[in-house]
Amino acid sequence: MAKNVICLWYDGTAQDAARFYAQIFPDSAVTAVHHAPGDYPDGKQGQVLTVEFTVLGVPCLGLNGGPMFKHSEAFSFQIVTDNQGETDRYWNAIVSNGGTESACGWCKDRWGLSWQITPRALLDATTDPDRAAAKRALWHQAVVRGPRQDCRSYARPCRCPVLQQSRRGGRG
Repeated sequence: MAKNVICLWYDGTAQDAARFYAQIFPDSAVTAVHHAPGDYPDGKQGQVLTVEFTVLGVPCLGLNGGPMFKHSEAFSFQIVTDNQGETDRYWNAIVSNGGTESACGWCKDRWGLSWQITPRALLDATTDPDRAAAKRALWHQAVVRGPRQDCRSYARPCRCPVLQQSRRGGRG
């Protein structure tokens, strides 16, 4: 196991969540499932205690700890996408599997975990060396956008070459 692992708390559904993530994201897998060796105060022998898995190569541990702690927006996975198809594929997979839309490219999966599906074009636009262009892109992101990201929309508020190419139907 890696020295630094993200531990995510679930209410008995860690294995379902890990399987779902492994199905939708490349370089993701369920690598181990650990069962209770005996009965314990809140469970029985054989129940799934922890699940080791990766999400886009990031090591995670799903802990079936019970109902007392819930996920919040204080923690999220940010998934950087290279084109609109990839953005839509991840967004749709999460939302259509019992998840919910949020604002500015955020959504929650059915287990309450927050995801930022973020086009690389947005990151390029908001970090543009032309600070005025970056400011316009950030304003556009914060004020104009709905819940889902549209890679091509960032070409309008700034002059980022990658975004201009995206607008012409190239990358993005």
